[in-house]
Parts: sequence; structure tokens; C-alpha cells
Amino acid sequence: SEKEKADGFKPMFNGKDLTGWQGNTNGYVVKDGMIIVEPSLGGGNLYTDREYGDFIMRFEFKLTPGANNGLGIRTPLQGDPAYMGMELQILDNTAPKYKDLQPYQFHGSIYGVVPADPAKREYLRPAAEWNTDDWSLGDWNYQEVIAKGKQITVKLNGTTIVDADISKLD
Repeated sequence: SEKEKADGFKPMFNGKDLTGWQGNTNGYVVKDGMIIVEPSLGGGNLYTDREYGDFIMRFEFKLTPGANNGLGIRTPLQGDPAYMGMELQILDNTAPKYKDLQPYQFHGSIYGVVPADPAKREYLRPAAEWNTDDWSLGDWNYQEVIAKGKQITVKLNGTTIVDADISKLD
């Protein structure tokens, strides 16, 4: 938005192609100004070509029923981001196949490390069947991730669901 630009935010995605991104760029497509994971093409890890220390990242996303993805932060290009850095879960944790999730596996959690606030799971908007001919289907979610030193904060649709000082974890 214009306000975000005035506040010093810079877009990570140009809305046209995957310039500025690396990793499995073949597993994603750009359509109508969006990056779309395309499982039939292999999905996989997509990384920015820049490194970030402290940052605030804001993005919007939609989920299909049972979708499971993540946002790797402070992660190297090699290895599994969930274990070599930190992965913030992005998934439809209302899907029946996820009925036995551990608390640290729900949407917004720092995977395997910090669970999202269990009282705030309802802030994830419902998943809907993806229809590339009608982008109005399903609800958009708005997420903000703040990484400042060892403090990691995740806000989902305006509500803080994770606020953790990772230096205090075992």
C-alpha cells in the first residue's frame, strides 16, 4: 500500500514474475499478481535472493482444504528450513487429516518450537476450493511477521497468535 511504502516497506515480489526469488522456482507460477504454489510442478522451497536479519514481513494468502506450506525465516538455502532455521506454519489446520496435530504444528506456530496460541486458532479464515478462473472464492488471510533479535511475533488477521523470545526456549 502507499502507506507501507511511506513507512519504508519494500515489496519482495514484483507481481509479474519470480525475479528476486531462487530455489525451486519451477514449482510456482505467477498469475494475476500472485505467487501460486503448483503441486503438480513439484512445489518445494522458494527463497528470496536477499538475506534479512531483523524485519517485518506482511503478506496475504489463501488456503485450499488441507493445504500445508510454511514461511522459512532465518534459514539457509540448504537443508530443511523447519530444522535449519525456523518455519512458520501456513496450513489449513481445520482439515480432518490434521486432527492429531501437535500444538507446535498449527498455523502460525514456529514449527517444532513455539505453538501458536491455542485460544486463537479461529482467526485463520476458512479454506476454499481453489479456482484459477475465479479468485474471489475463499477468504484472504493477512499475516504479519516481526523478527527483531530473538523476538518473533506472528499476527494473523490483526490478532497476535505467537509472541516469543526464542532465546528463552530450551
